[in-house]
Amino acid sequence: MTVAKIAVAEARLWIGTPYVHQASCLGAGADCLGLIRAIWRRLYGHEPCAVPAYTADWAEATREERLLCAAEYWLRPKPLGEADLGDVLLFRMRTDGMAKHLGVQSGIGAEARFIHAYSGHFVTESALSAPWLRRVAARFAFPEGAN
Repeated sequence: MTVAKIAVAEARLWIGTPYVHQASCLGAGADCLGLIRAIWRRLYGHEPCAVPAYTADWAEATREERLLCAAEYWLRPKPLGEADLGDVLLFRMRTDGMAKHLGVQSGIGAEARFIHAYSGHFVTESALSAPWLRRVAARFAFPEGAN
């Protein structure tokens, strides 16, 4: 099975897990970064790195693109228009905001979908509709080998 198919299958296992800020525990709680960390653990057997504590508004305080920089380091950047299953999507929730939401592409083409966790909800699979597509700041693939 390819890395991308494993990533989507793992993300689907997490659907229904409650949103819990900073968490990454199947069935108990996860935030969007916790979901990506869980997929990484499934793919490579370990965390990519230690994640420091962070607040819900962490990116706004410094205006640093920390999540984007981390994604560029750990994942393989892709052109926005090259959608594939298993891609990691990084979103800007506001036009002038920092990129700080993540999801995994679980459907492409007319069935474009993604799996993500966001505040007030569970890990869920959503249509990658026009409002979500407008927010995509970057697209990445999980690397084929362990880092």
